[in-house]
Amino acid sequence: MKNREQKYQIIESLTNKLKESDFIYLADTSDLNVETVNNFRRLCFKRNVSMEVVKNTLLKKAMEQSGKDLSPLYEALSGPTSLMLADAGNVPAKVIKEFRKKAAKPLVKAAYIEEAVYFGDDQLDTLTNIKSREELIGDLIGLLQSPAKNVISALQSGGNTLAGVVKTLSEKEES
Repeated sequence: MKNREQKYQIIESLTNKLKESDFIYLADTSDLNVETVNNFRRLCFKRNVSMEVVKNTLLKKAMEQSGKDLSPLYEALSGPTSLMLADAGNVPAKVIKEFRKKAAKPLVKAAYIEEAVYFGDDQLDTLTNIKSREELIGDLIGLLQSPAKNVISALQSGGNTLAGVVKTLSEKEES
């Protein structure tokens, strides 16, 4: 009976983690020795990525109970699986890419990024280039600031008169 209770607790813990994360990676860390896996865990920890080796059957039950449609990930649940969770979609991919400079694995089996699903290690570069929410907000602020900067520079160069501003802005449009 104790074994069943332990499995239930593991499933419940995994379910809660999956509910809280919009960025879920399944990785293959098989064939890595204990020292290499521990080094990978340390790198994950430094980058705020949660990583744990999980049993596929327990992870699938947790996925079913998560309230999210994670069913497309089921086909990646074969062989040894490491679950990686993060606060940004590209961080686990960057960690994997960085670690692979020294080791052949881990490999990306699948990733769930805010309802989009990616399969296979060939998606690593794509996943690395996904922008985080903060990066997108920064890009948006930059775009919103540039028209204001044009008006400010026009005000400064045009002698602060309305005619000067109009003249400066029209010259910028021509060039």
